Amino acid sequence: MKYCIHNTRLIIGIADRVIENGSILFDQDKILKVSAHSITDADVFIDGTTFSVLPGLIDVHVHLGMDCSVDPFDTMENTEDAFTSFIAYKQGLQFLRAGITTVRNLGTKNNVDIIYKKAVESGLVIGPRVYAAGQPLIMTGGHGQPMGTEVDGKDEVIKATRQRIKEGADLIKIMATGGVLTKGNHPGAVHFNVDELKCICQEAAKASLTTAAHAIGLNGVKNAIKAGVNTIEHGYYLDKETVDTMRDLGIYLTPTLLAPTLLQTNSEHIPQHMIDKIEEIEKEHRKSFRLALERGVKIIAGTDAGTPFNNPGQLVEELKIMLEEGMTTAQAIESATYLGAKCLKVDSLIGSLEEQKLADLIVVKGNPLEDISNLKNIQHVFKGGVRLYPDQIH
Repeated sequence: MKYCIHNTRLIIGIADRVIENGSILFDQDKILKVSAHSITDADVFIDGTTFSVLPGLIDVHVHLGMDCSVDPFDTMENTEDAFTSFIAYKQGLQFLRAGITTVRNLGTKNNVDIIYKKAVESGLVIGPRVYAAGQPLIMTGGHGQPMGTEVDGKDEVIKATRQRIKEGADLIKIMATGGVLTKGNHPGAVHFNVDELKCICQEAAKASLTTAAHAIGLNGVKNAIKAGVNTIEHGYYLDKETVDTMRDLGIYLTPTLLAPTLLQTNSEHIPQHMIDKIEEIEKEHRKSFRLALERGVKIIAGTDAGTPFNNPGQLVEELKIMLEEGMTTAQAIESATYLGAKCLKVDSLIGSLEEQKLADLIVVKGNPLEDISNLKNIQHVFKGGVRLYPDQIH
């Protein structure tokens, strides 16, 4: 079956490329034609007047199976894997309803995310495309203990990385510093030394996998960069030298600005150890984001969904904060589409409205280039040319 959405605004996803009154033709697999003119050879026509069509959104930092409670690590530690998988399934539907057709999952207990991904790919359940890291690698006593694999020294990190590859991970997640959610952990503290981090990155690269480093403190960020990671997650503390190095090496930044904002907004419900840490580090967070933006670092959009009050599907809220801190709307949309796909090394498949790419696309009412909130006005969600919303999920 061929669909044609016509008389519509096509926001391509790359830089500021837009076709103001065009048509897009796709079948139940790929995009067949993107045109500024009418298309007539379709089976189903959708009038796109007053609508905009965009690539399916990509949230590059989520935690499937974390329940968004006030202390999700505590909950995860005491939750059976089968129950965690049901949480992941529910969250996958939430992502799709919000127009998020692809997620990069950066840590779930006992590799439930890898299993969930396989269930989606097999057609057993409906869900977004999942690029799964499985259990993160952490040092003994490090950040994320309830969902991580604790390893120390070069031999152990090499073996753990190889094990994660064997288990089917799409990338390797590394906890390079402490974190906010782990009790007794200072967020800026350096975890793993450079040699350990290098071993992880080298083993991942042998298998053509990327690496994502949770890194809050500046020294931890620098260690991760020296080791050869592909993305820095959070990056609360950055300086000019560091962001220039990231830019020159093509290292992506996932700032996750929404996560600490939600902690502060709901501070009366959050454990005190989390609040104390956020108050100390958040004042530097947005400053670092602005510096990275000004210096030309490639910034991608991730929410850290699963953390306290951080329900799946709030990517637009992340983009709004990016706009507040200096991004243009076109840049923000690119960060949540094409650049996300580039980071995942799947930009030949998804991330933009281009012929022969997979037909992952969303239709929204209004013009998100004028008001980013229009990305919430979801009318249709297609994944691989199959209309999932509103046909199969409600």
